[in-house]
Amino acid sequence: MIGIYNSLIYQPLFNLLIWLYNVVPAHDIGIAIILLTVVIKLILYPFSLQSIRAQKSMQSLQPKLEEIKVKYKDNKEKLSMEMMSLYKKEKVNPFSSCLPILIQFPFLIAVFQILRNGLSNGSFDMLYPFVNNPGEIQTLFLGFWDLSQPQIILAVLAGLAQYWQASMLMTSKPLQGKDGKPITGAKDENMMAMMNKQMKYFMPIFTVFIAATLPGGLALYWLVMTGLTVLQQWLSFRKKGDGDDQGEAPKVIEGEVLN
Repeated sequence: MIGIYNSLIYQPLFNLLIWLYNVVPAHDIGIAIILLTVVIKLILYPFSLQSIRAQKSMQSLQPKLEEIKVKYKDNKEKLSMEMMSLYKKEKVNPFSSCLPILIQFPFLIAVFQILRNGLSNGSFDMLYPFVNNPGEIQTLFLGFWDLSQPQIILAVLAGLAQYWQASMLMTSKPLQGKDGKPITGAKDENMMAMMNKQMKYFMPIFTVFIAATLPGGLALYWLVMTGLTVLQQWLSFRKKGDGDDQGEAPKVIEGEVLN
């Protein structure tokens, strides 16, 4: 398994980074990392697109989900069955948005290993014959950020970008009662909604904490990757009929949903 990982992910990415380092102006490793991130994003684009479509589908189902939560708020078993039936009918998998994260993880590990081993130790044993050996890597980005060392500014920027990305996905209006105030249709909130709320704050904090202890090159990679994801989401959501609030939220009077 390790051999497959090295052959299919680590070695190609390592060689691509060194090749980019050799050809970019001034041999700036930061620019090379940014370009490498763009390439990885293009590779993962189909999976990211699938995730965004799933998120958009979940947003469009929110009014119907809230209606079910109100209608069956005292019958948890029936509530779960009706929600699963709706997902099946609309062909929506509420957990499909997790797939890109799982697929991206091996790439993140590979970039971390490259920055830890390739930049600090200058190990070029895995270079392809057609990739020139630079001898050593100058780890300064823009002349002053040493990407082989932790960089708190890049870590904070990566965390802010992560928060921005999560905020874009939480646009649905809550269900309203006859007094116009948000209500909860069931005793327990939908698990996915709770996870989204927690991830909105947990992931940025986690990103800053981890990125601040790892090589700055990894924080730069995560910042650029998240920024590209934000751009992809924005382009997708701005299309006609997408990413809006699905009109006015329905109101509830005496346990019934009024549209």
